[in-house]
Amino acid sequence: MPNDLLAEIVAAIPVPALIVDRTERIVVSNAGAQALLGRGIDNRHFATILRQPQVIEAIEQGLSTKQPVQTRHFANDGGQDTTFTVECRYIKEVGTEFGGAILATFQDVTHLEQARQMRRDFVANVSHELRTPLTALMGFIETLGGPARDDPAARDRFLKIMASEANRMNRLVGDLLSLNRVESEERIRPKQQLELTELVQSTLTSLRPLADEADLSITLSAPDNPVLLNGDSDQLRQVFTNLVENAIKYGGSGGSVEVVVTKSERDASTRGPAALVQVIDKGPGIDSMHLPRLTERFYRADSHRSRELGGTGLGLAIVKHIVNRHRGRLRVESELGVGSVFTVVLPL
Repeated sequence: MPNDLLAEIVAAIPVPALIVDRTERIVVSNAGAQALLGRGIDNRHFATILRQPQVIEAIEQGLSTKQPVQTRHFANDGGQDTTFTVECRYIKEVGTEFGGAILATFQDVTHLEQARQMRRDFVANVSHELRTPLTALMGFIETLGGPARDDPAARDRFLKIMASEANRMNRLVGDLLSLNRVESEERIRPKQQLELTELVQSTLTSLRPLADEADLSITLSAPDNPVLLNGDSDQLRQVFTNLVENAIKYGGSGGSVEVVVTKSERDASTRGPAALVQVIDKGPGIDSMHLPRLTERFYRADSHRSRELGGTGLGLAIVKHIVNRHRGRLRVESELGVGSVFTVVLPL
């Protein structure tokens, strides 16, 4: 095959690709390969360009055995590490004296590697979150079966702690199931019409005992006219419950939590008319370094306090996915010593 035709074929391949013949030189490469490996790589020994031992070995093996070989190539695009799957395929009667060559293509699989890493991190986090209360339960069970068997005071105290740890595990499993359900429905936009102010008012009514226990007040400001939108009432109730509970638990030191419902003729987040629900507390606030990561699974701005108050680390992740399902946005503003504002923007 003439080299000009070979170059045209390689240029048409939509991923980085190059051909190495039996002289162990790169006969031709496309623009993708040159962007990945550098300009001026044609006619140079492939080992001086690729350098990574596993890639060099794969090409040598392909030239020797004429069988398909797959390996990995690792790079960096300037912003993050990247991973490529390298497929080596033998082509006969091309290259110097038509002695055969290897076509090597580079498929970017960075997103797949990131997804695998996220899954591994998620499993590790879940295992850790479950192991902590399980370890406590096992320790107390062992103690109750031994030294504390005939000590009523110790038995009552341990049983109370065990009930608390069991409830914590139950909340975690419930949030995991909820997160899985929300993620599976995220692409399906809700079509049920609901009245937003009524839903928020109902949510606050159910949370007033918690507010009374924390000795703080909850106020609601809302338009006189109904605020109608399409949404899943159960999921939106979960959003507002989570945000107001957080405000009570973590921002309750300010003495009050304010919930404000407003309508906007055009919001930048939705590029159209929208309803906004703001949950405002006057608590200690959140350091700005934590704000970009608050909706990550198991991320906690204050791990010790969160666990102490029964948090699972999944609440805001669930909120984010529910808001995404409604094609809305979640905005978080906070200042240390002043308080926090969580704003849910829902398109009308």
